[in-house]
Amino acid sequence: MSTPANNPASRLVPNTAQVDYRILKSVAAYEQAQELVDRLSDGGFPVEKTRIVGTGLRSVEQVTGRMTTGKAAGQGALGGLWFGLMIGILFLILAPGNFFLILLLALGFGAVWGAIFGALGHAATRGRRDFSSVQVMEAESYDVLVEASHINQAAQVANGQPMPEQGPEA
Repeated sequence: MSTPANNPASRLVPNTAQVDYRILKSVAAYEQAQELVDRLSDGGFPVEKTRIVGTGLRSVEQVTGRMTTGKAAGQGALGGLWFGLMIGILFLILAPGNFFLILLLALGFGAVWGAIFGALGHAATRGRRDFSSVQVMEAESYDVLVEASHINQAAQVANGQPMPEQGPEA
């Protein structure tokens, strides 16, 4: 398992414990926070000094419908069609031949095997999950944070003023 300290991307993101962040603005929707950071960027502010932090996170699962073995087989067949198309194209590249026959066979095999695996996968749940859904994470609010050494600049740019000149960083 990758820990934040061992993750190469973590070197790009300063640790909150090591950098003093201040709240520039709290907003209700992510789009508002994104718009504020975009305004800072357009004003020439060094946006790598900002963070958007969602608070009050919750998981929301929207049930989209009833799932039956037939529907699971149908969805599996659609996925299998895509896989069959990919395999068919691969065969056509590596072993040119009758284009339509190879493609038709690959699509057919993909759909059949996709349907079989879709139906078996649904049957394996034994009725414990007879519905389909989409799951998302939502936040109650979003804070746009800025490193404390840049908070005054960010506030000026956010209010539509030009980017102030900054001397050497401390």
